[in-house]
Amino acid sequence: MVTVFRYTMKRFRGQIIGWGIGLFLLGLMLVSVFDSFAGQQEALNELLAIYPEEIMAFFGDFTNFATPEGFLGIEFFSYMPLILGIFPILAGSGLLVSDEESGRLDLILGHPVTRSAMLFGRLFAFVASSILICLIAWVGLVVPMLWSTMEIDIAKLLLPFASLLAEIMLFGSIAILLSLLLPSRRVAAMTAGLILVASFFITGFAEIISDLEEAARFSPLTYYQSANAMQGLKFDWLAGLLGVAILFILFSWWLFQRREIRVGGEAGWRIPIFLTRK
Repeated sequence: MVTVFRYTMKRFRGQIIGWGIGLFLLGLMLVSVFDSFAGQQEALNELLAIYPEEIMAFFGDFTNFATPEGFLGIEFFSYMPLILGIFPILAGSGLLVSDEESGRLDLILGHPVTRSAMLFGRLFAFVASSILICLIAWVGLVVPMLWSTMEIDIAKLLLPFASLLAEIMLFGSIAILLSLLLPSRRVAAMTAGLILVASFFITGFAEIISDLEEAARFSPLTYYQSANAMQGLKFDWLAGLLGVAILFILFSWWLFQRREIRVGGEAGWRIPIFLTRK
């Protein structure tokens, strides 16, 4: 398992650097422009008064926009699940199936490595990569605070990233499971992406349309705590997201143990209507 972990970490190296640098620069830019908003809450309130309440409800609480927590909540953390969610979807959907479709997985499993070691070695590498990306993004917010008027306890600033990491784990586990259930990686990634986007809009519109409140209870992003986590992290929400992710991983492990490895290419739907007759 250690060998699989180390090899997979090398494969994730480019994604860690790419996502890390991108989020680092984003945090650097946002904190640097915060000073232009600080102290202008009154002018901002006058401007926001002309905005429809529905828009304000969808995107978050703008009343504290000129505060460090409110600014980061709107400008950074509110969009992170949608933006950074691309990483776990692509990484999770290809964690096993990308090698299967290229014809490498059967060769790898021909070596003295079990399927469990293969799955969990790669899974731990995915978790470690996600943690590193979040830590680099956190550093991107902390570093510019050295010359900015933004003052936030850097330890408390880790709490929103803990909630973000739980969402990454959940959508990564969804992508892994779908890759083992659906015919190909691209279909699995597309389906997981649709779930992410649908969850984002259902959670947002539930603040406006009361009929969506029941559906929002099943939306993963309803339990994303954003910058509000700095006021107190809801550990039950965090545990719930991680618990569901673990269940999906265990189901994926069970499926992978019983799966017939393809030599290469995509699988079929295995639905009678799509089967070709000989």
